[in-house]
Amino acid sequence: MFPTSNHSSVTEFILVGFSSDPTSNRILFIIFLLLYLCSVLGNGLIIILICLDFHLHTPMYFFLSMLSLLDMGYITTTVPQMLVHLLSRSKLISFAGCWLQMDVFGALGLTEAILFVVMAYDRYIAICFPLRYMLILNWNLCVQLLAGTWVSGFFFSLVHTFFTMRLPFCGPNIVNHYLCEGPSVRSLACMDTHLIEMVDFIMSIFMVLGPVTLILASYVRITMAILKIKSTQGRYKAFSTYASHLIVVILFYGPGIYIYMRPNSSYSPEKDKQISLFYNVFTALLNPVVYSLRNKDIKAAFIKVVVQNRVS
Repeated sequence: MFPTSNHSSVTEFILVGFSSDPTSNRILFIIFLLLYLCSVLGNGLIIILICLDFHLHTPMYFFLSMLSLLDMGYITTTVPQMLVHLLSRSKLISFAGCWLQMDVFGALGLTEAILFVVMAYDRYIAICFPLRYMLILNWNLCVQLLAGTWVSGFFFSLVHTFFTMRLPFCGPNIVNHYLCEGPSVRSLACMDTHLIEMVDFIMSIFMVLGPVTLILASYVRITMAILKIKSTQGRYKAFSTYASHLIVVILFYGPGIYIYMRPNSSYSPEKDKQISLFYNVFTALLNPVVYSLRNKDIKAAFIKVVVQNRVS
């Protein structure tokens, strides 16, 4: 039975984080601060380069800039608060703050998951129908696809957060995590959460397995098209453009599937913290590295901006 009202006696949660040792926390603070700054600067640089270079004003780089924007928001939702908690004795977060963090974190994550489908579709059109690329994937369609990803992501995240935070929490209020993530908070509920787990599982099928299936279908068609290319150079260029996307998708979906598509009975706080840290922090850091190192256009745009600044 779903809870119809919130009878929680809990008004705030305590986020345990990673360690209770002050020395370890100071070391972790420096590490995570550097990771956060590198991630924000890296993703921010990609957005700036795409905006400045006219040659990058294509659907592919439009979606890539949106991915970087999502990564910046995704990591900013959790890491600044984690940094404060690493240096502070108090690790409290209000009930409303926990609700907001869970909703925004989930919304940005789901939006990114759907955006990967759009990016896979973009690569499919570019490689399989190169002469009709801009005709099929016109700017009106790009904006519609992007709007659809944002609306879907925020809607399904709101449903997930609503059912989770409407559970009664009678105590304890200690969340063995560094953020308010659904499974970790749901484990504190003082009622049977089986039905809500089923709702989450059904949503995960649509929002995780559905996108993965569409992405794999696109990759199969792309691979078949690449193998038909006679030129070795042309084949390498086509493969490199979608190989970067494939790497990022694996890094993002792998941990997400483990966290959200397994029963609550197999919940493991320590393992979940490590996995969440990977797809929250490290994926956002690796995205600009993967795309910039494997992408000649991004590197060329960066060199052009540097040269122009030196000349001026």
